[in-house]
Amino acid sequence: MEKSASSEFRIVEEPRKTLAMNPKKFAMWLFIGSVAMLFAALTSAYIVRQAEGNWLYFDLPQLFTISTVVILISSVTMQWAYWSAKKDNLETVKIMVTVTTILGLAFLILQFEGWKELVANRVYLVGNPSGSFLYVITGLHGLHIISAVIFLLIVLVATYRYKVHSRSLLRIEMCTTYWHFLGGLWLYLFVFLLLYR
Repeated sequence: MEKSASSEFRIVEEPRKTLAMNPKKFAMWLFIGSVAMLFAALTSAYIVRQAEGNWLYFDLPQLFTISTVVILISSVTMQWAYWSAKKDNLETVKIMVTVTTILGLAFLILQFEGWKELVANRVYLVGNPSGSFLYVITGLHGLHIISAVIFLLIVLVATYRYKVHSRSLLRIEMCTTYWHFLGGLWLYLFVFLLLYR
């Protein structure tokens, strides 16, 4: 006796697809997470130390405001570079990555000039803890900007070698994510320092 078609029908559960992420992207997100925790710890320590007293209150250098505008504009140019890479518009990618690099260097110069203004106003790295925290927080952020500028130069060289295009976006995507993170981090730090100066 033949088995009916319905009795032969078996429900086979397909294996679930695992979530996959490029190892380099995963490492970058781990790094971003560790940097975020570092600055969260620093700003928390800042608040705790400020509450203990013996705190010098001073205005932030005006150049820090200008550098904030510069880094926000650089996020726009970096995003523009990424969108251009997706469309295989490599000339625009080269221009926008170059502009972002220049703006990153301008940010660092403005920060350094801001430090000089702080020294002129007798706010030093060694002395009152308020100055120490300010130099450490802005200095560490500056070091991360330097690493991002190096990353930008690597992406720029790769673009000139035609290794960045719509079918090879990993480098520029990671660079864009890192750059936006550092821009957002600076915005957080700037607002924090304004509120808790």
